[in-house]
Amino acid sequence: MRPLRLEDVVAVAALEARAYEFPWSEGIFRDCLRAGYNCWVLVRDNTIIGYGVLSVAAGEAHVLNVCISPDAQGDGHGRRLMRRLMDLARWHNSERIFLEVRPSNPRAIQLYHSLGFNEIGRRPNYYPAARGREDAIVMALELLPPGME
Repeated sequence: MRPLRLEDVVAVAALEARAYEFPWSEGIFRDCLRAGYNCWVLVRDNTIIGYGVLSVAAGEAHVLNVCISPDAQGDGHGRRLMRRLMDLARWHNSERIFLEVRPSNPRAIQLYHSLGFNEIGRRPNYYPAARGREDAIVMALELLPPGME
């Protein structure tokens, strides 16, 4: 695992396009780097197999995007990446971490629950979908100081 670099953006956007029906563009990933977000990639055999983007501000962290290559899912890579993002949020002294997830993504929901996230609300019509829009489940995790976890 290592920080995302500008030269990785094309590969990350290509992975995003393979994994999601409504992917982020290369420009969005470049904007995340420019904004100073915590952007990390997971690399196996010199190939990017996953990435995560975390925004931190005002004592809170927000997971903006997490993706594992469809052919690498189910091997614990998503958990590893999420734990890295959670550690980064703690390092930045965030008190809580938020994320949104599609109700149609039960594997991700299960992963987030297993990491201690709880549903705190819904955002109606948040995501684009094949037939209009899909709600987002908003989840949060209270981050305890190191040693109190």
